[in-house]
Amino acid sequence: MRRICLTVPTNRECAATLTEVLAEAAYAEEHFDVEVHLVVLDSSADFAAHAQVLRGTERVWHLDEAAQGEFLQRVIRRSGVTRPGLMADLMLPQGLSYGACTNRAFCVAVALGCESVHRRDSDSYFQTHDGDRVFPIHAELLSLGKPAHMAVTTENKLDPALRDATVSMVGASFVGEMSVDLGDIRDHEAYGDLVGLWAAEDSSEQEKEALVRESFMGSEPFTGDWSVLTVVDPMRVDMHNISFHGLHERIPLPPAKDTIGSDYFLIHVADKARLPGVLHNRHIVNFHTRERKSPAGFLAYQMRFVKFILSMHYFHFTYRRMTNSTPASIAALVRESAWQSGEPNAAKLDRMERVYRRIGGKFAAVADQIVERRESLLTEARRDIDDYVQLIEAWGPLMDASRVTDVRHG
Repeated sequence: MRRICLTVPTNRECAATLTEVLAEAAYAEEHFDVEVHLVVLDSSADFAAHAQVLRGTERVWHLDEAAQGEFLQRVIRRSGVTRPGLMADLMLPQGLSYGACTNRAFCVAVALGCESVHRRDSDSYFQTHDGDRVFPIHAELLSLGKPAHMAVTTENKLDPALRDATVSMVGASFVGEMSVDLGDIRDHEAYGDLVGLWAAEDSSEQEKEALVRESFMGSEPFTGDWSVLTVVDPMRVDMHNISFHGLHERIPLPPAKDTIGSDYFLIHVADKARLPGVLHNRHIVNFHTRERKSPAGFLAYQMRFVKFILSMHYFHFTYRRMTNSTPASIAALVRESAWQSGEPNAAKLDRMERVYRRIGGKFAAVADQIVERRESLLTEARRDIDDYVQLIEAWGPLMDASRVTDVRHG
């Protein structure tokens, strides 16, 4: 029987989502020969309410930040890494980090002996079709971790030369609200100018226009199963509807703070290293929380988008040169990306300030923040890359230590 990890990292109230994911775990065990461990990494103020939802279910690991930190300290000590204080900060930083929370889930999954990780987000729920929930885990467990020629899909577009390689990733996208909260300006003439900034510096105008059309918009509602065995295009999948086998044990996610998109790196590794994957259509429903629409939540989220744009200066460099999934080669590329001139990022930051100012209204406050934080934003984006190199190089020892460390002490 396979042991798998279904995980929900959260920093917000999400009792309804947890109820849905519990149903997905039960579905997986009923329909597949698997033992599901549900890992809820809970940094929210609603831990007690979430515990009530999860109570009475076997193999649930509901960990607050204190429990996560205690586990990580034991892993880090056992790993023997040379900079334990830095590793602790990168794995459980003060502040929001999409990559770090998922890295913690990877460590817990390995400690539990799980061979795969299946991630869901707390601001999502499942579609229904003919009265039944549409669980992504159905498509994931049909193929993940199998040799590619044994994958169960409705289409096969994989190079035959890869037929014996392992299916390392299975994922889908979303329906519902935009994955990046820019819906308020979707019809504004400045929308394309803003979204186009995440394109690589040497992209053509046609490539930028295509990127703007495709970015953050989701997919079609479920009407019946479709899936394809292929090397998956990163633009077709989202991290709240993803599963990994093996890949997450080799490479961590970037631990950058307050940066949306920092958790998408492995999707690009799978693409550039030509690892077999499955793209399916059991899309998750995405929604925006009330907190995100509050004045403070709005400003914080837009600044995370700003940092995402700055991070792409380094990641585009890495993606274009990546040809395999070995930690040493990826660390070398990420390190080399940091040697680039910072001028393109400075220019992009100035352009973002002008675009947000042109949109006006509440978006003018984002422009003000860019001006106020200009130098620190540029410095943080560069430092995030240095930190990521350190984490990649320590990841092997951290994984080895996780395998022999109990999740709960004693």
